[in-house]
Amino acid sequence: MKNFLVILYLVSAFFTPTSGATVGPAPAPTSGTTTVMVFGDSLSAGYGLPPDAGWVNLLKNRLQTQSQTYLINNSISGETAWGGRNRIEKALKTHRPDIVIVELGGNDGLRGASIGSIRDNLEAIIEACKRNNATVLLAGMQLPPNYGITYTQKFQDIYPQLAKRHDIKLVPFLLDGFGNKREFFQADGIHPTARAQEKIVENVWKVLKTMLDAPQKSSPPLAYDSPGAR
Repeated sequence: MKNFLVILYLVSAFFTPTSGATVGPAPAPTSGTTTVMVFGDSLSAGYGLPPDAGWVNLLKNRLQTQSQTYLINNSISGETAWGGRNRIEKALKTHRPDIVIVELGGNDGLRGASIGSIRDNLEAIIEACKRNNATVLLAGMQLPPNYGITYTQKFQDIYPQLAKRHDIKLVPFLLDGFGNKREFFQADGIHPTARAQEKIVENVWKVLKTMLDAPQKSSPPLAYDSPGAR
């Protein structure tokens, strides 16, 4: 039964309809702020959770201690690396983030897309971020074992390989620590609960905090925008 819940959740993420609606306006960051943009799929869009319960919202709360940080959630349920590649330039030009947390690729893998295409699309996103002077934090994903050991291993290897090639930070597996534990999923047995969201935050935070260690310039308190929320 190991990884069974991860399998169910990833499948549900793949079949979730896409949504790019903006929820509420937010002031633009001023000079001196560090802008963090989460660029992902339903894992980051808070699917099936009450407002403010998703890990990105919880990260916003964690960042309240970083008063010079502005957080943007540009995640869309059902998004793929291919879709992200096609919208990253616009997102970068609109929000001008300093740090981009890229959480994509799982849905491509569930479609059985070629390893080369997944890698190329993620790499294009990383390169676009670098061209726009944004530092990337790549969130790794894994696939269920029924996709075959060769394919699943090659898929899993995409993330550390890209991190090494581009000298970027990596969260090895976003769902690390709870993917095989039923108590961290909602009643449907598919979607992570609020407790699981806390674990995701910890997985991201232990890497992200190293990227925020440098002294920041004076700026207004953190603001929060969520273009990708459902």
